[in-house]
Amino acid sequence: MKTGNSGHGPNLVEEPERTVIPAGPDVQIEAITEGRGPAIVILPSLGRGAEDYDEVARLLAADGFRVVRPQPRGIGRSIGPMDDLDLHDFAADVAAVLDHEGTGPAVVVGHAWGSQPARMLASDRPDLVCGLIMAAASSGKMPPGSTEQPYRRMREAVDGSGNPELPEAQRIEYLRQAFFAPGNDPTVWLTGWHRETHEAESRARDNTPIDSYFAGGSVPLLDLQAEFDAVAVPNVFKPMLGDRVTVRTIPNAGHALAPEQPEAFSAAIAEFSREVYRALSIA
Repeated sequence: MKTGNSGHGPNLVEEPERTVIPAGPDVQIEAITEGRGPAIVILPSLGRGAEDYDEVARLLAADGFRVVRPQPRGIGRSIGPMDDLDLHDFAADVAAVLDHEGTGPAVVVGHAWGSQPARMLASDRPDLVCGLIMAAASSGKMPPGSTEQPYRRMREAVDGSGNPELPEAQRIEYLRQAFFAPGNDPTVWLTGWHRETHEAESRARDNTPIDSYFAGGSVPLLDLQAEFDAVAVPNVFKPMLGDRVTVRTIPNAGHALAPEQPEAFSAAIAEFSREVYRALSIA
């Protein structure tokens, strides 16, 4: 089932198309697609949906790419069991979308929590991933000698930002602390939170051994860091994974990244993707 209007040429103004895809017993996943060209897949952050990347996707589509954005379970028209999941389940949902869309090996962008199912997908279905972009991504491991626990930085602020039971002023303060660079507007993320998805994704991460997905297979990996990220532990991937990792930093951005610097975010994605596809003689 698809909705949307076609434009009159590749990468001109073209409305995104929404498709609902069967992904297993009692599971269907909604995907937003736009543009034409080599595929770029974007997986959203904890408890949030594909709409966070509307501007990024528009820019990438205008730049010659086909952008695929699967909605996580519990958001939009994506539905399925929400209990006792692990990252294999969320990766399988993405795989069902990419199989349906016929993307072949694609560059997969995992933003924040989305970096975890992105790496899981690369491990479980290496035929579907030719490159990974870890955007404001907590790696799940700590630098040697650290006594800090993975995925625990700013935990109260991360979890409280999307809690509708808290006063708005408190949520804005949490958003400022955890997600946005100094001077950037945190109120743009007051909406767009999905508590059931947030909780299911958190449990799935805790249910999955880190070594089953940390490396994300063996494909090229861009560690795309945000200058003022208060959540992700920086510079973990390259020391552990070596030369397959490239590191870049987006200035004046926090953990939210996409609403703060959509142009710089999309440009970094496009540059890396072109390099990956050029190496595969696709673009």
